[in-house]
Amino acid sequence: MISATASHFLRRRGNSAAAAVGASSSSSFVAAAAAAGVCRTLMANEAAPRDTPIPSLPLRKTSLHAWHQDRGGEMVPFAGYELPVLYKGDKATEHSGVLQEHLWCRTEGQAALFDVSHMGQIRWYGKDRARFVEQVVVSDIQGLATNTGCLSLITNAAGGILDDTVITACDDHLYMVVNGATKFTDMDHFQHQLDDFDGEVTMEYLEESMQLLALQGPGAATVLAKLLPPAIDLTKLPFMAGLNNVTLLGSIDGCRITRCGYTGEDGFELSLPAGPATVAVASTLCDTYPDMVQPTGLGARDSLRLEAGLCLYGNDLNDTIDPVMGGLAWTLGKPKSRRRTEQGYVGSHTFVTPDGKLRKPSQKRVGIIGMKAPARQNTIIYAPDDETKIIGSITSGTYSPTLKVPIAMGYVDTEYAKPNTDLQLKIRKKYVPAHVTKMPFVDARYYRVPE
Repeated sequence: MISATASHFLRRRGNSAAAAVGASSSSSFVAAAAAAGVCRTLMANEAAPRDTPIPSLPLRKTSLHAWHQDRGGEMVPFAGYELPVLYKGDKATEHSGVLQEHLWCRTEGQAALFDVSHMGQIRWYGKDRARFVEQVVVSDIQGLATNTGCLSLITNAAGGILDDTVITACDDHLYMVVNGATKFTDMDHFQHQLDDFDGEVTMEYLEESMQLLALQGPGAATVLAKLLPPAIDLTKLPFMAGLNNVTLLGSIDGCRITRCGYTGEDGFELSLPAGPATVAVASTLCDTYPDMVQPTGLGARDSLRLEAGLCLYGNDLNDTIDPVMGGLAWTLGKPKSRRRTEQGYVGSHTFVTPDGKLRKPSQKRVGIIGMKAPARQNTIIYAPDDETKIIGSITSGTYSPTLKVPIAMGYVDTEYAKPNTDLQLKIRKKYVPAHVTKMPFVDARYYRVPE
């Protein structure tokens, strides 16, 4: 593990394999879409000039690498790791493939298991930990009750989003999860802020010592309860809340569960000790309860999150897009909340006025629907009555397995951002009518504790 304090930080710049992959807002990524079972793997890195060769870097492997292969996982590069985009072949089940994996996650009584161990897990210690973290993210961290969490955004001096993150308050620390492609640049950014911080705070990066699995779907709570001690009642655990130092399978100590996810369904993220413990949990879920849990790849994860209207960093968010433009100003709190009025986080003045009002952006993130063919990333958006007037572009697009129609997300000039506003997309050299719609495309089913 690597620790950092205001006076000392063991940098990870020597780890070129992951640092290069997460080097910019347009860092390497896989955008896998489900359209008739076809996956596309898109790799981009605009941090280097186009004529600069990008060196071949070794990919990291999670604790489940061999486990994925044994189940027919088609492994692809993603955020510096080798992860399954889908499952197929003789080793896979009849529910494998992007389309079937997607639909399984949406089916009552069932759940999808994702390996998200590429993501960065960080713990913040010290009496001033919440005060420091509030310097680098936009949300109210000091106001979090123990075992509750929130989605927040890491911003730069220009107000651009460096990353999105989930932060949970624990008894003696804050637990933070950041994206795998940006985790090392995130930590470099944190270090620059630590250098000028006058309080007591320590950052512990968990490296590969802990793995992260996501169990998502309507049946997630039912099946997870089978692995937990009887004393833990998941019906009392609200969405965006977590439990620390949990024992799974009666003997795997030091685990953490957080009720959150990236699919629009109820679900959990499980932080587990690396190695055999992670394999044991994954195997129990998928092998002991195969009628409830199926291993699921990046392809279905991408189409599920798009149906849920959730952003993929590097596609829908980057360091030139601020929280207001990205439609994520709610992470700051309500209009008169402390973080809106006091601010104090990096770049706040660029998108919030001194009295806490949001500055009007030139463009906004919107949902787009109505086209007959999928609109892929970078598809140009035109004014409805003028084929020469460019008003935006698509950032994510796919065929929705749930709705059985193409859906997309993108940015348009603010005057065109209202729902039901007509647009034109240029798809395969043809101008195609479409219109703005509210998101999510598929209603979210996040868990609420019964009253």
